[in-house]
Amino acid sequence: MIMAGRRRMSMAERREQLVATALELFSHRPPDSVSLDDIATAAGVSRPLVYHYFPCKRDLYEAALRRAADELTALLTEPCEGPLGTRVLHVMGRFFDFVETYGAGFAALLRGGPAAPGPGAPATLIDGVRQAAYEQLLRHLAVAAPVAPRTELTFRSWISLAEVTALLWLDGRRVPRAELEVRLAQDLLALAAVAAAFDEAMAVVLRRMLADEPADGPFAELVGRLTALAAPAPPSPVQPS
Repeated sequence: MIMAGRRRMSMAERREQLVATALELFSHRPPDSVSLDDIATAAGVSRPLVYHYFPCKRDLYEAALRRAADELTALLTEPCEGPLGTRVLHVMGRFFDFVETYGAGFAALLRGGPAAPGPGAPATLIDGVRQAAYEQLLRHLAVAAPVAPRTELTFRSWISLAEVTALLWLDGRRVPRAELEVRLAQDLLALAAVAAAFDEAMAVVLRRMLADEPADGPFAELVGRLTALAAPAPPSPVQPS
């Protein structure tokens, strides 16, 4: 009986296989500890074949990070429907799915990793993700250009906060993930509220954020808790003499 041979991969398919294999390894180990030999072994190919597609580790590393950055950017997209707090929670859920899946690769994407600075380097890739997140916030809150300086500062500060929170969470996961997702959604409102107290443009944005917020939504919960904290404390009971 003649056995049918396996179909030979095209150049594009082989390249994608190597990128996917590298990203998988980078997700579970620090990129500096992954060699081209490791990638070749995991992909079931020879080291010379890896070099044929990627002359150096930096090229393969950046291709893997570019794939991760593209995936993360896609996860930031959310329909402009329903209360904003709920929309932010949906995005935070997908964001932490990504963080949990890629682990070390996510940390490398934010911290730089072994690739030297240059076109397509990690810093450039993560800047693209940050810009996509920023533009999504503007779209959801109907903020048109030119964006007021304090509005831009508020939104970009929150994006940085989400990154740092995710990195700290990966280091031991000492706070429940679900709690962090809610807190980050509420952090967005808190930052907006501070800016709105001093800037009319942000006050307009804040009103949009709270529009249609249900009583059980993350924004309403934060407002309720802060209101309770600001209320005068009940008088202490008089102790009998």
